[in-house]
Amino acid sequence: MLDNLSSLQQRFLTGAGLLILVGLIGWIDNFFVMWVFLGIIYIFAFYEAMKLFKLNSSGAFAWAMLLWFFAYFYPNPDDLFFLIAIIFAASLAYFHNFDKRLILPFLYPVSGILFFLVLYSDYGIQAMFWLLVTVALTDVGAFFTGKAIGKTKFSDTSPNKTLEGVFGGIVIATILGTSVGLYIAPFWTALLVTLLTATASVFGDLFESYLKREAGVKDSGDILPGHGGILDRIDGYLFGAPMMIIALRAFL
Repeated sequence: MLDNLSSLQQRFLTGAGLLILVGLIGWIDNFFVMWVFLGIIYIFAFYEAMKLFKLNSSGAFAWAMLLWFFAYFYPNPDDLFFLIAIIFAASLAYFHNFDKRLILPFLYPVSGILFFLVLYSDYGIQAMFWLLVTVALTDVGAFFTGKAIGKTKFSDTSPNKTLEGVFGGIVIATILGTSVGLYIAPFWTALLVTLLTATASVFGDLFESYLKREAGVKDSGDILPGHGGILDRIDGYLFGAPMMIIALRAFL
């Protein structure tokens, strides 16, 4: 049925569906449900990253699934990436007969999604909402500001982004996102955390654009009609979530 709709209609319907789903997950506010929801995102994002990196390994998928299983029980899931890195380096040194690039999908997007789980576990659903609002407003604010006054190209990696749009998005996200952060942190801490998170999300989006350009593809996948792949939707969050955790741990 979606095939008969325009790209804009598909984008709207998919976006509305995602908002409803995310709202439902937030309303349930349960760790197991969040782990399952993020796990589904994790599986598809890992698959898309493997394609972008031009990798094919059932063993890497097995390790990725095992890692997410342990993330449910382990109190500090962000540590698990370093465990994988140690196992990978030790195996490479011992066997030295597999593709060194297999570490890449564990670096991106696995490490970022582990920080999603940490953010929820350590700071609650309010922090997840704070992250969602900040990154979304950075993206939307950059789009409309760029359309209105954008003239200066931001980066060759993403020619459609303008410097004015990026700054506009960060300012809008910082102002409005800070108001959400006040439920968790004092004003100046919330302001700084929001600013850093918004800035990081810009480069998360830019990094995924770089990966797609290197891979020669327009989208990371096609699972989300009108939006592309999972990575196309969470790219800013994959940089924003770690930055928010780092900033909260540093300043709160």
